[in-house]
Amino acid sequence: MVKKLTEGFWPAVAGIILRNRIIILLLVAAVTVFLALQWENMRFSNSQANLLPDDHPINLEYQSFLRQFGEEGNAVVFAIKDTALFQPKNFNRWNKLSKQLGAFPEVDFVLSLDNLQELKKDNEKQEFVLKPLIKGTPENRAAVDSITNHLFQNLPFYENLLFNKETGTIRTVMYMDKDIVNTSVRKDFILKDLAHLIDRFEDETGLDVRVSGMPYIRTMNSQNIIDEIGKFILAALGVTSLIFFFFFRSVRATFISMCVVIIGVMWAFGVLGLLQYEITVLTALIPPLIIVIGIPNCIFLINKYQQEVKKHGNQALSLQRVISKIGNATLMTNMTTASGFATFIITDSKLLKEFGIVASINILGIFILSLLIIPIVYSFLSLPKTRHLRHLNKKWIDAFVSWMENMVRHKRISVYVVSISLLVVSIIGIYQIEISGSPIEDMPKKAAFFKDIRFFESEFDGIMPVEIVVDTKNPKGVLKPATLKRMDRLGEVIEDIPELSKPVSVVNLVKYSKQAFYNGIPKYYQLPTSQENTFIMDVARKSADNGNLLKSFVDSTGQVARITTFMRDVKTDRMEAVEARLLENIGKIFPEERYAVYMTGSALLFLKGTKYLVKNLVMSLALAIGLIALFMAYLFRSFRMIVISLIPNLLPLLVTAGVMGFVGVPIKPSTILVFSIAFGISVDDTIHFLAKYRQELTASKWRIEPSVYAALRETGVSMFYTSIVLFFGFSVFVISNFGGTVALGSLVSATLLFAMLANLILLPSLLLSLERSIANKQVLKEPQIDILPKEGDNDE
Repeated sequence: MVKKLTEGFWPAVAGIILRNRIIILLLVAAVTVFLALQWENMRFSNSQANLLPDDHPINLEYQSFLRQFGEEGNAVVFAIKDTALFQPKNFNRWNKLSKQLGAFPEVDFVLSLDNLQELKKDNEKQEFVLKPLIKGTPENRAAVDSITNHLFQNLPFYENLLFNKETGTIRTVMYMDKDIVNTSVRKDFILKDLAHLIDRFEDETGLDVRVSGMPYIRTMNSQNIIDEIGKFILAALGVTSLIFFFFFRSVRATFISMCVVIIGVMWAFGVLGLLQYEITVLTALIPPLIIVIGIPNCIFLINKYQQEVKKHGNQALSLQRVISKIGNATLMTNMTTASGFATFIITDSKLLKEFGIVASINILGIFILSLLIIPIVYSFLSLPKTRHLRHLNKKWIDAFVSWMENMVRHKRISVYVVSISLLVVSIIGIYQIEISGSPIEDMPKKAAFFKDIRFFESEFDGIMPVEIVVDTKNPKGVLKPATLKRMDRLGEVIEDIPELSKPVSVVNLVKYSKQAFYNGIPKYYQLPTSQENTFIMDVARKSADNGNLLKSFVDSTGQVARITTFMRDVKTDRMEAVEARLLENIGKIFPEERYAVYMTGSALLFLKGTKYLVKNLVMSLALAIGLIALFMAYLFRSFRMIVISLIPNLLPLLVTAGVMGFVGVPIKPSTILVFSIAFGISVDDTIHFLAKYRQELTASKWRIEPSVYAALRETGVSMFYTSIVLFFGFSVFVISNFGGTVALGSLVSATLLFAMLANLILLPSLLLSLERSIANKQVLKEPQIDILPKEGDNDE
């Protein structure tokens, strides 16, 4: 029954396509125009990737923090480490830059030497007042030195916030408007206005301004992603077209294939716009992926067409057979590839879900395009010339196929020994794999903004915010002496951890208040004693500016406080150790019955998101394997065949994982994709081989040995062609500036190349070694499903 349905379906499809050529081309053009109109809805991601689901407890805590204290990542920092800054001309120009920054509507306020306020006690009114550090414009070096010496020696409150006393580095902090920090307005301001201001300053002074902060980092990183999309598309088109031409030696065939994949890329962008998904570091990979995955479709269809033309020279019959014979096989392989990507949809990560949806839709889209456009376009063209068919008889291809056949026929034991050895070594390597939870590890290492990240890490001990939220469970409970002492104790723990910067909290402000109370003497920068606390707090409450100073550290009710520190870029195990140490001390210092304390911040969010993602992607890979196993079960109705078909596809994944462990490539959001992508694509070769093998079994009356060798000869060339295209196609990602994208491209390329060898050498070897039991099962259970041409069609 299935056989009758499949036999009738594809010839009918071929008839519909070839009888309605003009209508179909017009429909393809109409869909392309419609999707091109959706490009205006495309937008690039302006916020940091959140790998956790919205209802995850860690995410809920982070959102609660943002509601209480606003966006944490709205600060852009500028720094100069150069003694030439303290020349009066340069010093005043630096202060002018701060004024210029503050004049922009996108900027909430700027904290710099220019507007630095010093807390002092007004003895007459018995209150604290804020007075400017700089009065007037310093005209000579002595005046500048007086200001900086006072800053370095007498204002510890601003240490590590605006200056590094040991190195003399001066910093300015610009806080962007929280309402626009996650919008495209931020990007336009940073790339145009801010960049122009900094360039002018550097031209006028000759000083090197270091710039960083999460809004700046995210903007520059996004711009790098945007710049790379075009680079990847051109590289993928260039590499695949060159390889395609090398194989077919036909400008016409190459041009038609390039047109197909270019339309596929247009559809990919259109689908992103139609669904209104943001272009992220993952979805930016989809257009070049469509090119790389689409070209093998073109190879199978054009190769089959040329074979048919060479055989009988009848164009109409050749085109009909291309669709009816190759259509189902190509559909099956594209379905398995799409399923590898579609498994990302089951994850709770919005980032991966969108990637999976768009990738799987467009993989099926490129299949439809190639099946429609290639036969229709060839139907309007003349038959291929003799020189275009010469590639079908290349001696080096015959030599490659003969080598594979010799390995399977005479060196099967060696194949098994090598495979088992690789498996053992890979398992050892897998145990050395680390998980990376660093949000900056994949950023372009050669970019100026990345070097600035390292500069600020060195000068100010970190760049990734970590927030500790202390809920006293009582209004105005933060300023109670007991709470302040507990927060100070935790601050001392934070200072002892080398990966964290000095903490900033209301404790610093209270210490500063005591220093101001004692006329600014630095040694009094400490928490008040019980006796001092009453009158110092009384003076603070009378101060008009007290509320403004407190709002950054304490919520409006005085019940909840934040402690802010910054973490260096360290390995995941060290980040977890730091987190564990902090949580241990939080549990000791803050009794649960009196305080509710939790840790949050973008650094912690990314770490938890990465670990969550790894768990989800293991599930998605397991699902992909399950789907392929079901397909094999449907095709062969034999458990042993399912196992045999999965071994050549799982072994390359294990080898890749082992290589990652040995060379130190960590598991992270970018590299974890390698396994699902590579498995979904490499299993195509297995399907082509086993489908042809099953067909040969039927023709040879269940004689396995001749069936295996016939399948190897028939499918080997096309599998080699497509694997080479995929290898070099994915290799274009190594030109990326992003470490994760480079790792993704190189690992997928290597995995697919090894998968090709496994499918052409290990798979036939397994079939031959187990031929008797398989043959018995095949005789009893073989379903009649034709997905490849019958013997004599010379299909590849």
